Formats: sequence, C-alpha cells, structure tokens
Amino acid sequence: MTLLRSMTLEIKNNFMYVRRVEKGVNRPADTLRLRSGSCRDFAVLMMDAVRSLGLAARFVSGYIFVPDHDTTLGGGATHAWLQIYLPGAGWVDFDPTNSIVGNRHLIRVAVAWNYDQALPLWGTWHGAMHSFRSLEVDVSVTEGA
Repeated sequence: MTLLRSMTLEIKNNFMYVRRVEKGVNRPADTLRLRSGSCRDFAVLMMDAVRSLGLAARFVSGYIFVPDHDTTLGGGATHAWLQIYLPGAGWVDFDPTNSIVGNRHLIRVAVAWNYDQALPLWGTWHGAMHSFRSLEVDVSVTEGA
C-alpha cells in the first residue's frame, strides 16, 4: 500500500495535468516522456506500472465530486482513475490525477479491464451537415440528501 500511495502522489506532484477532449489515451511511455497528460493518461500509466508488478488493475470512468474544493482536477466532466485488487481489501480506487486513495468523492459509472472498454457516452447525427451546428454538455455533480 505504501508503494501504491507513493506512485499516486508521484504522478500528482510531478506530472502536469492537461484537460483533453480528443478521443484516445496516450501510451504510458509518451506520458512518462512528456511528464503530462489527462486523467485517463495517468490512469493508464499507473495501470501499466502496477500490472508490471503482478497486481490486477482496471480502468474506471465516472465523475469526481469534492464539495467546497475547487482545485480538484478533472471535475465538471467525465473523470478517469484506476482500481487495484489488493488481497483482503478487494478493489481499491486510486486517482493519480488528484492523489486520492479510496472511493471518497469518486463516482463510478464504468469499470473495465482496458480504457477502450469504458468509452464515455457517444452518439451519431443523422441529417444535413449544415443543420448540426454544435453540441455542448455540462456536468454538474451535486450532493444529494
């Protein structure tokens, strides 16, 4: 657990978060070389690292909600992190973007072996090209009663 916490903190402290709306995930080697990436890049990097140690890891897509804490990275849109299977504890959430361990404030929507199996919502436009101008989606995660 100490090693996993250290890995999570190392990514948070020494990599630059870049919000990216383009599809796909950077290869872990590219994320290491650039020392920057999106939340999904950081999740895939850490998944690759812990799998090389023989631990089971899976990709998580969802949302992050931290009340009264506006410095949380990856909020207001879909967010990605990973889960690692720890004997005796089960699947434990690790968010290297924000150095969060455990599922507090992480709202899971999809869990998959690889990132490409947990794609965010998508759709198709049927109609004349000039009829479709744009699409904007805003996500607001609020605390329920």
